[in-house]
Amino acid sequence: MARRSTSEARSARRASGATRPPRAASAARRAARPARDERAAGERARTDGAPALPRERRLELFYFMLLNRRLEERLANLYRQGKIVGGLYLSLGQEATSVATAYALEPHDYLAPMIRNLGSMLVRGAKPRDVLMQYMAKGDGPTGGRDANLHFGDVARGLVAPSSMVGALVPVMAGVALASRMRKLGAVAITYVGDGATSTGAFHEGMNFAAVQKLPLVVVGESNQYAYSTPIEKQMVIRDLAERAKAYGMTSEIVDGNDADAVFAAAKRAIDRARAGEGPTFLEAKTMRMRGHAEHDDARYVPRELLEAWRAKDPIERYRRALIEGAGVPATEIDAIEERIRVELDAEVERAESSPPPDPSFALGRVYAEE
Repeated sequence: MARRSTSEARSARRASGATRPPRAASAARRAARPARDERAAGERARTDGAPALPRERRLELFYFMLLNRRLEERLANLYRQGKIVGGLYLSLGQEATSVATAYALEPHDYLAPMIRNLGSMLVRGAKPRDVLMQYMAKGDGPTGGRDANLHFGDVARGLVAPSSMVGALVPVMAGVALASRMRKLGAVAITYVGDGATSTGAFHEGMNFAAVQKLPLVVVGESNQYAYSTPIEKQMVIRDLAERAKAYGMTSEIVDGNDADAVFAAAKRAIDRARAGEGPTFLEAKTMRMRGHAEHDDARYVPRELLEAWRAKDPIERYRRALIEGAGVPATEIDAIEERIRVELDAEVERAESSPPPDPSFALGRVYAEE
């Protein structure tokens, strides 16, 4: 019998109602898939020929990414010493997404981070000492020892305090964007969600409202492969979070979340669209959470092959190579940034550890409005 062509076989299957059975996704295939997605996303993010940042600004971007990582490494050490109150949620491997998106904002814009967006807070002016004292529940911390994690903000810097309720900041920041437009401030609002947060009701309500009202809002979807211990393919059938934005008629874009230059360019496009009155954008960053959900979680549910595949795409090492090999930055200049951060953090950790605990009499303060 003659062999049918591929198109004939497809036509026969459609006519009979048969569908191709789903293939099991092995750890190795899942490890390779992000690489293909990443390359495609990187190509999509660079198609408009967006100009690269000047040399000094790229070095500053690298500084914030490295500060993000080194500060989290210090926090991890303090956690193991029992000096952190509560949980510790790290963004190791995701620094490019947080830092580069925040770096694309203007000073009068508004940003609401989530627990893995320490880098965005540093870009917006939060100090390492604030972060350290907050996690250690010190009296000199931003909340005076009342809360932990990154639960603090500074509206003067356009920094809206995060919430533990995933997805909840989307409608909040839609409201901030609406207020900005009503007051003619010309500001753009930006916030972050993980893949798990895109399944919450608040996320969908906020996205729909922002789209209907054509608000100056950018929602960054950090597609980091796992919502706690649940892999993304067990959460949804679609492969790209950006597909969800289509339900609202919202502009979306996918970017390689471990390429800081590509993330910056994509974020800048989304922010410029929002500022020009063209409505909200959902920006999906393909990246990987290189640690467990929190420091108490050893992430044994993540295939080692997947981690190794993403470790080879470390965003900081990639940017270091890009600066040295592509931009001609001397390695000694990169080493100087590393040393500067080490000295800064030595002083900040010492200051935080010597800070006193909260005064017990302060426990009832800031509960009711005070003159």
